[in-house]
Amino acid sequence: MDKEDILKLLAERHPLLSDNLKTIEDAASAIIDSYRHGGKLLICGNGGSSSDSEHFAAELMKSFENNRPIETKLSKKLKEISSVHGECLSRCLESGLPAISLSSHTSLTTAICNDSEADLIFAQQVIGYGKAGDILIAISTSGNSQNVTDACITARALEMKVLGLTGADGGEMRAFCDILINVPETETANIQELHLPVIHAICRIVENHFFPHPKK
Repeated sequence: MDKEDILKLLAERHPLLSDNLKTIEDAASAIIDSYRHGGKLLICGNGGSSSDSEHFAAELMKSFENNRPIETKLSKKLKEISSVHGECLSRCLESGLPAISLSSHTSLTTAICNDSEADLIFAQQVIGYGKAGDILIAISTSGNSQNVTDACITARALEMKVLGLTGADGGEMRAFCDILINVPETETANIQELHLPVIHAICRIVENHFFPHPKK
């Protein structure tokens, strides 16, 4: 499917998101541009949004719906380095789009909580991983999670672009997002139910741009 088909299907399956289509398209375009210039994604959220951040990263770091063969040059090097394992590696490995879920590092986040301030668990990782041209994807149903907001502020200071995924209000985070996808719900569970199709639509658009051949 091309971008237009993906967004059309999203609107058909989830009519409440119809007013968000342009912002979703803008978000996917920003991610594509970052990847084209050597950038990466940092993704964060709490609770269910933490799970969404891991889900988001997983869909990008390996094949989602399309074939992602590694480059021929890399395949050749793998076989040259190991005659035993290289063939399997060259056949089974897939090209990844770099994305890091900041919710996934238990030892690091607990160290930050213990040694510094709990609200800095994401901002500290943005300092360590982030650079100009990267994108922070900040997920918060309320838009008011302090640790997520602090990550947004830190990302902006590093000249990263901030993509927010929130509920209808947008919360405090709104002021620190370059692109805000605020889905039209106010209850946490309902917001989260709309965040997942948004994530899938973005991943489809991005994957189709770089790897346009669906699995058979």
